Formats: sequence, structure tokens, C-alpha cells
Amino acid sequence: MVVVDFHFLEAFTGGDIAITVTLPNESLKNVMSVQAAQRWLQQRIRRHQVNNINISCVFVGNEPFSPFYHTDIYSDAVETLKFIQQAIYTNGFENIVATTAHFTDVLKPGVMKPSEADFRPDLKQKMVDFVSVLNASNAPFVMDIFPIHFAAEHKWDIEFCFLDNKSNFSIEDNGHVYTNVFEFVYDSFVTAITKAGAPYVRLIVGQIGWPTDGYPGANGANAERFFREFIPFVKSTKGTPLRPGISIDAYIHSLVDENRGRINVGAFQRHWGVYLPNGQPKFKIDFSGAHRDIYPTTAKGVVFMPKRWCVFNGDQRNLTKVDIQVRRACEEADCTSVLPGGSCSQLTFEQNVSYAFNRYFQRNSQYSINGSTCDFDDLAIVVAEDPSVGTCKFPVEILAAERAETYGLMRRCTGAGERLQGIFGSAILLPLLSIILFRVI
Repeated sequence: MVVVDFHFLEAFTGGDIAITVTLPNESLKNVMSVQAAQRWLQQRIRRHQVNNINISCVFVGNEPFSPFYHTDIYSDAVETLKFIQQAIYTNGFENIVATTAHFTDVLKPGVMKPSEADFRPDLKQKMVDFVSVLNASNAPFVMDIFPIHFAAEHKWDIEFCFLDNKSNFSIEDNGHVYTNVFEFVYDSFVTAITKAGAPYVRLIVGQIGWPTDGYPGANGANAERFFREFIPFVKSTKGTPLRPGISIDAYIHSLVDENRGRINVGAFQRHWGVYLPNGQPKFKIDFSGAHRDIYPTTAKGVVFMPKRWCVFNGDQRNLTKVDIQVRRACEEADCTSVLPGGSCSQLTFEQNVSYAFNRYFQRNSQYSINGSTCDFDDLAIVVAEDPSVGTCKFPVEILAAERAETYGLMRRCTGAGERLQGIFGSAILLPLLSIILFRVI
């Protein structure tokens, strides 16, 4: 069961930000009739439209056919999309479209030219049915692309990921020259949907980004370089070799690092954000596409916990006990930066242990009802000196709202019509916005 706090959506009441609501893959099997689709739309869409929240799109599943991200293939996605689409039309859900986002692995593997592209043989008929639904409803095909992974998968030079490719590597195909991953993948999808019988279906980029940790080449400098050229490109009307002269809609993934995200395919999954969870930008990016050398706005009103860190006390008499405590810490906290390719992957043994302990300490707001979170079976101590080493930062986290009362900082507002505001608005809202795909316009 998925539990959602719908109070989060109140922040977008009357705003201009368009919201996409996703029907999770695990719930597709529960929406296998028009009646079930009507009930879902009423519960998840209508109730919020009444409150003037701009919900413009429904994603029916999320990359349901991707073996890269999922152990299961959610084969009900196309049928559920049909039912959702019917319910939209028959119940007057104006200005809402329904579609499904797909990862690049729905394309057949081993394609070395866009003209060779097609959907995977095991998916071909499903994708033919899928694009037929999109064609009939004038809905877009949504593709998710992560250039750094696509290039690594094809064993291409990482330079091919950047639109200002500084290498000599390029790909020629029927008179067209491809100098970057994005145009290659975009036109591969154009070819695939054309072969599926829908050559004019609009393509949008549902997710594109560059991780800053947890993967070879994943760092702030490369992320900054990628977006510096990518945003002006999609804002222009240059288009691609197969679709020249068009403006491309693209959504950046993501606004904020998600330290509880899945890492089943790699540590980088927690490091897509333009911002750290504390509201500090990780690199320069100009969302206007005007090539300005600027950092985005820093979050205001963020409250940090005291500048103190939990570190290993150096006791190595029982390494089994140390290992148990490190595993305990990293089961709850985010230790992905110490994995190969990460910004903390070169730490010494003692520094690794300290990093794990501190992440747990900060994750639990430096506090526990049952005692200190910096104990670890007498293996840790609290220090006031920052133990950060080189590129590896030992963070002090922001104060979570649920801990605010413990620290004596929360104010309770009373009286008719009053709402709890206080100093935590930005700290709460910023992580929320990581679920929103920001359109480059």
C-alpha cells in the first residue's frame, strides 16, 4: 500500500507549476476497467483540481518495461493506459493527457545508428499498441535518458555525452552526423515510433540529468558542463537531424538529491539533484538557457543542526563489531558516496567508518529518544572539528520538522484560520519539489 500525504499538494494551490500524477507500477493491476479508472481519477485528480491545483498529466506507470530498473515487467501498463484514457474522455477531465514514461532500454540493444533503432522484439507488439493509443489521444511519447549511462553502456567516449563534444568521435547515419548522445537517442526513438506506425507522435524528454556522485564521471563539474549546453539547445528550434526546426520539451531530473532513493542499479541514483538536501546548489546552472555563469537561487530559511560530527574513536580491537556497526549505520543512512566512483571512495578505513557513523548521526537529527545516536557500541565520539577530507564532505544536515519540537524551535499556531508556518517552510518544501520534473521553457 502506498501512503501519500496529500497536504503536500496544498503548496501548489493556485500556482503555475504543472503537476504530473503517477499511477505506480504496482497499482496498475488494480485499474483494469473503465470503472476502476474513473474511481482512481476521482480520488487522485478531481479532488485536487477543485482546489485549483494544476494537474496536467497522468503517467500510467513509470518505465514499466525496464529491466534495468525493475525485476518485474509490468505488462498491464498498456491496457491500464487505455482505461485511463477512456475515463478521461467520458468524465470531462479537461486539459489532462495520459501517457507512460519509458527508459532507453525499451529500444533493442546493440543499436549503433539511429536508423537501426526499433523496440525490443519482446515488446514490439505492446509498443505498437501503446503508440497507437498515444496517436489517437494526441498524447506525447515520454522518453527518459541518462546520457552518462547510455554512453558507458555502448563503451563510447564520455565526451559524446556533451553537446560541446571536444573529441573526434561522431556517428554518421544516412547523411546525418551525430556528435552527442542526446540527438542519437532522440532520433532512435523517432525511428522506433515510426516503425511502430506513429511517425508524428510528439516526443518529450521526461527525465534527463547528470549525477554528481556514485558513478565514473559523475561530478559537479561535468553536470555543470552538460547543462550549460543542453538547456540552450532544447530552448532553441534547432531540433535533431530527423526532426529539425522543433523546440523540444525536456524535464530535468532532479531538483534535489534523494537520500532515500533506491540504489539497486547504482549509488548514483541518490545524486541526481541540482541541489543538496540543505538547499545549497551543487553547481552553476542557468535555467533560462542564456549561458549566464550563475548559481541558482539558494533556499531561504533553512535551519541547520549544530556543527558537530560523529566519528570513529579508532578502537580496532574487534573489527567484527566495527563491521556490524557500519552496516547498521548504512542500512538507514546514505553511505553511497564511499562506493567506487564516489566522492568519498578514497577514504582510509577509519575515515570510512567515521563517514558511516556521521551519516547515521545526522540522519537521526543528532538525537534519539533512547540516547545518543553517536554511540555505536562504544566505538564513536562527537567532535566539533569538521572531519571532511578533500572532495569528501561530512555533512551537517538540516533540522527536520519532526525533530523541531525536541530542539525547542517549533511554534504552534492557534486560532481560526491560522496555519503552522514558522522557520521550517523552505526546509520542508525543498525536498518535496524533488518529485517535480522541471520543464525547460
